[in-house]
Amino acid sequence: MSRSRIRIRKAVIPAAGLGTRFLPATKATPKEMLPVVDKPAIQYVVEEACAAGLGDILMVTGRNKRPLEDHFDRNFELEAVLSRKRDDKRLAQVRESSGLADIHYVRQGDPRGLGHAVLCAAPHVGDEPFAVLLGDDLIDPRDPLLARMTQVQERFGGSVVALMEVPAAQIGQYGCAAVRATGEGDVVRVTDLVEKPAPGTAPSNLAVIGRYVLEPAVFDELRRTEPGLGGEVQLTDALRELARGAGGPVHGVLFSGRRYDTGDRADYLRAIVRLACEREDLGPDFRAWLLGYADHELRTMGPDSVSSSDWPLLRNDSAVSTNS
Repeated sequence: MSRSRIRIRKAVIPAAGLGTRFLPATKATPKEMLPVVDKPAIQYVVEEACAAGLGDILMVTGRNKRPLEDHFDRNFELEAVLSRKRDDKRLAQVRESSGLADIHYVRQGDPRGLGHAVLCAAPHVGDEPFAVLLGDDLIDPRDPLLARMTQVQERFGGSVVALMEVPAAQIGQYGCAAVRATGEGDVVRVTDLVEKPAPGTAPSNLAVIGRYVLEPAVFDELRRTEPGLGGEVQLTDALRELARGAGGPVHGVLFSGRRYDTGDRADYLRAIVRLACEREDLGPDFRAWLLGYADHELRTMGPDSVSSSDWPLLRNDSAVSTNS
């Protein structure tokens, strides 16, 4: 069996960041544990990996990340209290996270960037392709991006990145891909990658979002990769070398589905609102309150205070895009 035909079964979730954009909330609480409605953000990511059939998960953590391990472990005292109260609903919720997957942990001793965090996974991953999921991007389970990416990797081999069109003014916040078409509408061949290009230098408006399916050849490339932007080892730089022929190919899956960006405070709040609006248990009452609040803002502060793009969301218009 060729390497490209090995079934992908492992996922790596880098979770060693300090969460400085969310201070002071993240002074003692990992940013991955910040709640998105009523679940920590990291649980959405683990659930996505499991839904794609990746039940062997390695979290790359750092200091002060012990709550991550506690969340995915059993809490016998809490379970006993809920059991005595016959609170079966909450008992099931507490037990759910500990039974999701086979989760392992390794520490990234020094915060040397995403590329270095991925390299920390090499002993666990071994000589097989694997997925990388970043916790800042939550992908709606109705849009199985990761499953599609594993299909593309198993067909073409090499590595696969998730690509999404963003406004030209925002492309400097992402890795950016130069691409050429393939025979499939949602798949492109990546010919070059640039990490956070300077204004006017981006090769396209296709941003690399936080999902990757990588060939283990990336580890050798990461070992050769010198620190780049920000003095950190950039995964984008290693993938650029692979795309240029060092160990590729690199393909991209074009994604236009529902993505919830929790990478900064404003987008984090938008993600919570959007997900809460779509919940069957919370949505109807929450949307009604939001409509009343937005109406009050319009009357007291003027029409510019509320974006017209938000109104379909409040009406629960299923056709509206939920991309941040």
